[in-house]
Amino acid sequence: MGRGRVQLKRIENKISRQVTFSKRRAGLLKKAHEISVLCDAEVALIVFSTKGKLYEYSTESSMERILERYERNAYVEQQLVTNDAELQGRWSLEYPNLKSRIEVLEKNIRNFMGGDLEPLSLRELQYLEQQIDTSLKRLRNRKNQLIHESISDLQKRERALQDQNNMLAKKLKEKERTVTEQQNQMAQNSSPLMPTFPSLTIGGNIQVMMRGSIIDEPDENQTRQNMRSTVVPWWMHDHANHS
Repeated sequence: MGRGRVQLKRIENKISRQVTFSKRRAGLLKKAHEISVLCDAEVALIVFSTKGKLYEYSTESSMERILERYERNAYVEQQLVTNDAELQGRWSLEYPNLKSRIEVLEKNIRNFMGGDLEPLSLRELQYLEQQIDTSLKRLRNRKNQLIHESISDLQKRERALQDQNNMLAKKLKEKERTVTEQQNQMAQNSSPLMPTFPSLTIGGNIQVMMRGSIIDEPDENQTRQNMRSTVVPWWMHDHANHS
């Protein structure tokens, strides 16, 4: 049979209680040291005996440092718990107020849309009409403001585009004038003045010009007259008659 579960209770025998305390204390300190070494944990152990004697164990860091860390964490957790409780209490109080406000707003929206008007009195209808008129005035003012701002922006863009267009037109005219001047200069450089050569007349009106000028054909009648008017020596006559 297996060993039954031992019921934990205070040991009445003083000597047995002291012996058990010594054994369990040593085992507890050993377990604390083992967990600190094996798991790289910070461990702090404090034990007071029945006589008030202190037994403690801490890892390489001091006991004071571990206790300060414990106090900080305990305070933060306590604050979180307290804050959560306060928030829950606050939300429990705010929920009915928020719910009623939402209902009123939904009812006002339905009235502005023209619904649920039957339960309203004459004074409530007049107040609703006044609110709608005020809203319409604000809406129209805002719309007109946006329209004026849009027109002003478009006018600024138009002026900017006009200035840019004028600048481009000015640059284009300057470019055309520069191109025209360059073409005129090139034309002057490529066609220099041609020298004029004297005409050569042989037996008639034959005129010879150099480099592409017009060459006049000889006048036959003029050639004959020139031949007739030419004085022939006598020896040439005799030679002509004998032949």
